[in-house]
Amino acid sequence: AICNSLDEVRAALPHFHPPIVVKADGLAAGKGVVIAKTKDEAASVASEMLSGKMLGEAGARVVLEECLTGDELSFLVFSDGERVAPLVAAQDHKRIGEGDTGPNTGGMGAYSTPTIIDDKMRDWLVTHIARPVVAGMKAEGSEYRGVLYCGLMMTARGPMVLEFNCRFGDPEAQPILMRLESDLIEALEASVDGRVSDGDFRWSPDASVCVVMSSEGYPGTFEAGKRISGLEQAEKMEGIKIFHAGTNKRDGIYYTSGGRVLGVTSRAADLATAVKRVYDAVSVIKFEGAYYRKDIAARALAKK
Repeated sequence: AICNSLDEVRAALPHFHPPIVVKADGLAAGKGVVIAKTKDEAASVASEMLSGKMLGEAGARVVLEECLTGDELSFLVFSDGERVAPLVAAQDHKRIGEGDTGPNTGGMGAYSTPTIIDDKMRDWLVTHIARPVVAGMKAEGSEYRGVLYCGLMMTARGPMVLEFNCRFGDPEAQPILMRLESDLIEALEASVDGRVSDGDFRWSPDASVCVVMSSEGYPGTFEAGKRISGLEQAEKMEGIKIFHAGTNKRDGIYYTSGGRVLGVTSRAADLATAVKRVYDAVSVIKFEGAYYRKDIAARALAKK
């Protein structure tokens, strides 16, 4: 249900069973979703969003949705306005707390492996989700060229769409691109020039894991300006690359400047090794109030 006022929210709520997803319709840096345990909580959250107190203009309109359960999947494709070429899939970890607890964030970590989905599922997602979206946009006169992010929930009823974004995901882009062995710029140019094909990408069979280090208090209020140490040591470790997010550099020293500070990312021949490498690297990076989830990719490892 799409609601422009609290009255519309109250009229829609009887059609839902808790838990209820309350989502800001505008851009909210990954923090515009609340899973309400009761209808009263859903109404209260919607009121905060609509009033502008929670998210500003991003919450001027809200969406109420059924709460889906299953494993999240980030499925990205490149489009040239007609054809699509899939990238390898990744799984994001949205909640701030271990075990997927607490409020949603922009993403606290992600992983990508060759077995996260099989070829049959990849082809199904292209045929039934990505390609129809691109065709629909072209039919409406809005030909789309670039990367299309399909945020999915893999439920017992099959894949369900949570959202679309016209960008790479963060932190999903980190492990996905760590596995890319062909030229990213050439693929981007093919998308722009209208010559996308499935052969545009070559992928490593390795696994890759990204762990986000955040400021204490994120996704709520946090302090910035904390000195970061250990970056050079971590970057020298095997299979490690560090992506900066909420940082700035003064006089050769890095300081925190945002909620999500660093995306520490590893690559290795198997997932268990990639997980060990990334947490070994995280352990040597220090700043006051540093927080990170210690269970990124843990469910995938448990399944193995």
